[in-house]
Amino acid sequence: MQLIDSIVAQAEEMAALRRDIHAHPELCFEELRTAEVVAQKLMQWGIPIHRGLGKTGLVGVVHGRDGGACGRAIGLRADMDALPMQEHNHFAHASRYPGKMHACGHDGHTAMLLAAAQHLAQHRDFDGTVYLIFQPAEEGGGGAREMVREGLFTLFPMEAVFGMHNWPGMPAGTMAISPGPVMASSNEFKITIRGKGGHAAMPHTGIDPVPVACQMVQAFQTIISRNKKPVDAGVISVTMIHTGEATNVVPDVCELQGTVRTFSVEVLDMIERRMRQVAEHTCAAHEASCTFEFERNYPPTINAAAEAAFARTVMAAIVGEDKVLVQEPTMGAEDFAFMLQAKPGAYCFIANGDGQHRDIDHGGGPCTLHNPSYDFNDGLIPLGATYWVRLAQQWLAQSR
Repeated sequence: MQLIDSIVAQAEEMAALRRDIHAHPELCFEELRTAEVVAQKLMQWGIPIHRGLGKTGLVGVVHGRDGGACGRAIGLRADMDALPMQEHNHFAHASRYPGKMHACGHDGHTAMLLAAAQHLAQHRDFDGTVYLIFQPAEEGGGGAREMVREGLFTLFPMEAVFGMHNWPGMPAGTMAISPGPVMASSNEFKITIRGKGGHAAMPHTGIDPVPVACQMVQAFQTIISRNKKPVDAGVISVTMIHTGEATNVVPDVCELQGTVRTFSVEVLDMIERRMRQVAEHTCAAHEASCTFEFERNYPPTINAAAEAAFARTVMAAIVGEDKVLVQEPTMGAEDFAFMLQAKPGAYCFIANGDGQHRDIDHGGGPCTLHNPSYDFNDGLIPLGATYWVRLAQQWLAQSR
């Protein structure tokens, strides 16, 4: 593995920084302490910063030996926020804030980009500019969307933007990237079915919304199996059904909520249209009515082919061609998709291992994302930082 010596030399310092961030998790758009830690480090290394983009986000600007005069630029992005969940780990750097936890590794993502920033600022052995994007609110807040809306790519004109996420279960020392869709769109629906309540012993006197809901849930699955092309990916999951107050009362209302995931907007358009039709017509068949709400949260994350191929070449030079894996698409969602809608780029996975890296007194559960026993693998910091540095150097060295 071809790691950068100066980054390896600072590995313990960066691991300590990562653990400090882990112990002080902050939720979306509340990342004040985390952003201040990042800002202080960047300024310490002589990197100018722009604060407050996307509320709590910030961007560091590292010019190369030419002072950025050539006009070339690349963007590297890390997310900073934590999740609203209770940590089960009891090691020294466990969360100090009840109900908040870095269970997705954003603490590690921040540390990897900081380690790269330190090297880039100290050496500046490139021409052009590297923009260091520290993004808030990935976990449901759409921080990437807000940064783009507030002028990220206007204030910091870059040719391409790249992101990275740790991936538990992949063997440590490997990375993965592929062109095309790599993460799904995230969408939510809420359907409120209105019938006519009454006595449960006399159901004929009312309109029971419960069997309407049951038929609706079953019918939604035919959209996946009979309306969608078999080769296209799509998921409809009804995850909540709320109705009723007493066992002997037919309720007036039944509410369904859930999520839809797809890898393309075209499939998403079809699913939303068919779900609305199924909901409205199923209700009409039972003399009930409904309101149908569908919210599109994050679009699919789609890697540009040229940028994904370039990133793969950089990875192979660091870890070896056999350690660069095919990036298996996942139905999880990622708001880096908003940046990829605006700029070409690619989003890769860096292996977090199987959990053996965790300190004693971990929670005992699996080391998987969004699990209360998760912890980021600090051994990844030199690899992730080396990748960021080599990616920036080689991108900016290309002839245009």
